[in-house]
Amino acid sequence: MTAPAVPAPPPASTGEMSRIPTGWKTRRNAELGLLAFAMVIVAVFGATVEANQFGEIRMTAWIPAALVGILFLGLHVVVRYTAPFADPVLLPAVALINGIGVAFLRRLDLARAIAQKQPEPGIFASTGGRQLAWTLASLILAAVLLLLIRDHKIVSRYAYTLGLVGIVLVMLPAVLPPSISEVNGARLWIRFGSFSIQPGEFAKLALVSFFAYYLVRKREVLSLASRRFLGIDFPRGRDLGPVVTVWLLSLLVLVFEKDLGTALLYFGLFVVTLYVATERASWLIIGLLLFFGGVYVAYLLGASVGGPFANFYDRAEVWLDPFALENYERESGSSYQLVQGLLGLGTGGLFGAGPGAGSPGKVPEVRTDFIFAGLGEEIGLFGLAALLVLYLLIVERGLRAALAVRDSFGKLVAGGLAFTLGLQVFVILGGITGLIPLTGQTTPFLSAGGSSLMANWLLIAMLLRISDAARQPATGAGPERSGPKKAPTQLHGAMTEVIKP
Repeated sequence: MTAPAVPAPPPASTGEMSRIPTGWKTRRNAELGLLAFAMVIVAVFGATVEANQFGEIRMTAWIPAALVGILFLGLHVVVRYTAPFADPVLLPAVALINGIGVAFLRRLDLARAIAQKQPEPGIFASTGGRQLAWTLASLILAAVLLLLIRDHKIVSRYAYTLGLVGIVLVMLPAVLPPSISEVNGARLWIRFGSFSIQPGEFAKLALVSFFAYYLVRKREVLSLASRRFLGIDFPRGRDLGPVVTVWLLSLLVLVFEKDLGTALLYFGLFVVTLYVATERASWLIIGLLLFFGGVYVAYLLGASVGGPFANFYDRAEVWLDPFALENYERESGSSYQLVQGLLGLGTGGLFGAGPGAGSPGKVPEVRTDFIFAGLGEEIGLFGLAALLVLYLLIVERGLRAALAVRDSFGKLVAGGLAFTLGLQVFVILGGITGLIPLTGQTTPFLSAGGSSLMANWLLIAMLLRISDAARQPATGAGPERSGPKKAPTQLHGAMTEVIKP
């Protein structure tokens, strides 16, 4: 089940790394400085929560921030020695978002304990403590990936295996009984007692690698055009098979797993990666027509037939008018959650009530799906805009790595991973603000949950590995460092190096 690929160069030894050209800046000290600044912001957030909740800043307020800082410092050390030329902005930006998420979940735990007149939860107790533990596990996984995969092209050897694993992980919740797979109407989980996992979070990483390898090999065929219409070259009918296949898969996810966000994420990922590989805008047009046409048909079937389409119809009705009385009192898919989230965002205004001074607990699922709404009440529009800028910065740095890396497989993987992260943020934020129907997606690095956190840290580790390959000097030891230096090329025009069996 493994796919043939170009043999990867052996990993650089310690001696090879010591022969890095003198004076070449790896930017690791810049990364360390940015990381320290990010942890200061997290510490100030936690201290402000303590001041608003208890009227004073106690010594215990600094412990979560210190622990989070130590964890990220450990990953920084791993990056320093395993990916010395990696982008210095990725790790601090993600660490800041992750740290704010841990601090906010801790803030919810404190508020609940005060309201219920219970003892203050310990550092590693309740939701915030579990998120801290999941952060440790996620950083260990990211470090292991950086230690084991010294060349991203090694992943291409297992492309077909990863594709099969990805499809199985996507469809597994749909075939399991609802009692162990359904949460809030969406069948995205696998639950065993108190333990649960969302396999789709890991599926996106496997599918990105498979899509990249497949499109590198089939790029020339998929780039062929049959006719030109309105100035746009459209592909041949016989080449529509891959898009139709992924489209049908996404519709199955929409119908049987009852989640628009996951369906949009997988289909959008494939179509955009296909566009990057072929430079054909017609693939975007075909993809949009197929997806939105399928969604509209599912909505009509939900209104007339019901059955597996009923859940999506209910969510669409809530989205169209969340404040309508019939939607607010709907037994299946009530708009109460969306309305409370919108009210929370409106209450926050421009500057917010301040960390620890709002009432985010009134928003259902504020720890997971609606954490952005809860944060918006306390940090306001300006604070949310700053968080969105951080996400945008991470996506931009991922695309920059795609531009600079020299091989086509790396370009598509980095571009696909960066787009996946950006699309996931759009899907969850669009659902919270009423731009699109509600989805079951979690906010990357912010929401409570181990599956999402681990999968997204693996995504960042892969981007670090590819950016290291893209930014390393052209001279020195090792195959990647020898030969004349190539200037970074345009993403759409650089697909000339095709991985051959």
